[in-house]
Amino acid sequence: MFESDQEIVNSLLNKNNNFKRLYEKHSVIKNAVKEANEGHVGIDQLSLEELKKEKLNLKDRMSSIIKDYRDSLA
Repeated sequence: MFESDQEIVNSLLNKNNNFKRLYEKHSVIKNAVKEANEGHVGIDQLSLEELKKEKLNLKDRMSSIIKDYRDSLA
């Protein structure tokens, strides 16, 4: 995730508590979705879809923070 912006992500993880919180929550949900998709965790389809939506929402919010940070450097 955000491979092309890894330097910005690292900076934000150190400087922005909100970004760090979103990043950590995204990581937890990403792992839960992966486990469910691999069949390691039993979860109903509706719950899995909700997790995926939340994961995408978090990613969108982090993308917005990254964009704002990038724009502030310009």
